[in-house]
Amino acid sequence: MICLQFATDGTGRAVYTEELPLAELGSLSMTRASSVEYNETTQQWEVRLSSNPDQVAYSDKSRNECIKWEVNKLNQNLIMGN
Repeated sequence: MICLQFATDGTGRAVYTEELPLAELGSLSMTRASSVEYNETTQQWEVRLSSNPDQVAYSDKSRNECIKWEVNKLNQNLIMGN
C-alpha cells in the first residue's frame, strides 16, 4: 500500500518507494522517518522511529519483516495524520 498525503500548501508526504515515480511530481526533499539496523548483541534487526530514536519500536530476526513493519507503521502514521 502506498499512502500519499498532501497538505493545503501543496507539499506531499509519503513513505518513499520506487513503485510510485514521485520525481515526476516535481522537486523532492527527503527526511528520514526511521532506521532499520542489525543489533549484534540481540542478533536481531531493530526498527527505530526518528520521533523516538532511543527506543526500539520493533525487532525481528528477519530484516524483511522489520521493513514490512516499518512501512506499515509509517503509512499508518500518515493516515492518522501523525
